[in-house]
Amino acid sequence: MPGHTDTVASASASAHRVVVIGSGFGGLFAAKALRRADVELTLIDRTMHHLFQPLLYQVATGILSEGEIAPPTRDILRRQRNTRVLLGIVETIDLTARTVTSTAAGTTTVSRYDSLIVAAGAGSSYFGHDRFAEFAPGMKTVDDALELRGRIFYEMAELETDPLALDAWLTFVVVGAGPTGVEMAGQIAELSRRTLKGNFRSFDPRTTRVVLLDADDAVLASFGDKLSKHALHELEGMGVEVQLSARVVEVDARGIEVQDADGSRRRIEARTKIWAAGVAASPLGRQLAEQAGIAVDRSGRVPVQPDLTLPGHSEVFVIGDMMALDGLPGVSPVAIQGARHAARQIRARMSDRPAGQPFRYVDKGSMATISRFRAVASVKKIRLSGFVAWLAWLAVHLVYLTAFKNRFTALAHWAVSFLGSGRSERTSTWQQVVARTGLQRLEQMEASEPDATRPELGSKDR
Repeated sequence: MPGHTDTVASASASAHRVVVIGSGFGGLFAAKALRRADVELTLIDRTMHHLFQPLLYQVATGILSEGEIAPPTRDILRRQRNTRVLLGIVETIDLTARTVTSTAAGTTTVSRYDSLIVAAGAGSSYFGHDRFAEFAPGMKTVDDALELRGRIFYEMAELETDPLALDAWLTFVVVGAGPTGVEMAGQIAELSRRTLKGNFRSFDPRTTRVVLLDADDAVLASFGDKLSKHALHELEGMGVEVQLSARVVEVDARGIEVQDADGSRRRIEARTKIWAAGVAASPLGRQLAEQAGIAVDRSGRVPVQPDLTLPGHSEVFVIGDMMALDGLPGVSPVAIQGARHAARQIRARMSDRPAGQPFRYVDKGSMATISRFRAVASVKKIRLSGFVAWLAWLAVHLVYLTAFKNRFTALAHWAVSFLGSGRSERTSTWQQVVARTGLQRLEQMEASEPDATRPELGSKDR
């Protein structure tokens, strides 16, 4: 394999080379927008699926399977003959040489580009307290959702005989009262009060305590005061304890420590903690910024030009959760529209047409579910809540699920879960629960003992 040069069979020798980093909304929609362009397109991602991240909480709570929200990327793009999908973790981007170096299982691949679209997304931010991650996983990947599924369904609680220890197993703390946190807290409350009735013998799931924490003073603050208060009322009606102006200062295996607005500290004993409080852009953003001579913002996002290009590098587009422009939020519509804009710019340049037009975002609104038949939606000046908002949420998410099969199976599972009380996707293993921290320890060991790392399998240069 060393020295081997890969080519895309359908592309001509002089084809414009486009590299797309990431297979999320930004990366996938950028690739699809270039399907008829005379380009040699390479899409690189650390996973081989396109993740519909807004529905991850439904995988964690047993409503959907991971396959329904994460179809294979290469299957989605199978008819796109100018595109090759590569597995790899992007290690370096060299703006001078115009190369992207990625690795997978010891194999190194160097991909050369004429145009680059960076859409590597974002991960959870622990605001400088990365040690919290060991005990409070986020909700950003399929692995996160499957780990939380293994933690949520009470198996350890059934084994507990000590009342105080049982209370800790029956206490779930969700940190962050944005859409993900609200949806997660609502689903756990619904599971305990409705779905799991009669499943256990040593305790009653209805005694579950669900705590939703946020350092801000409002639930769903970005939705406006009216919908925020409605969501708060609905959550409290379901039995969720909403604790606002409460900042997390410590997390360990058995609980969480909180500092209230008056400076006092208190502890909540809870074996399951879920982090939905913040996001941090991919570290690739900092790498790009350093080479371009600019600084990233507090979330690690890269300030871009109005046309979404990296300052000083018109051939590089930074989109989605990685870009900082006009205060645009890190949501999927921004990534999708940014991807299409970048693709239009590339096609215009290839055709010698005027390029450099500024990106214009069309805000299509925001929505979040609270539980079955309960949601809130904000679309321009329209505010919806309750069942009507939930129907709107259902329709929008069906449209954005990528393949017909995914839409059909998701609709079937929603019917089972929302019209009935079943959760058919409850399978989990202990390996899923412990794999994340196990892999982290292995990586730390390999970093401290370089000779113990996996053997190199070869390299590729495209």
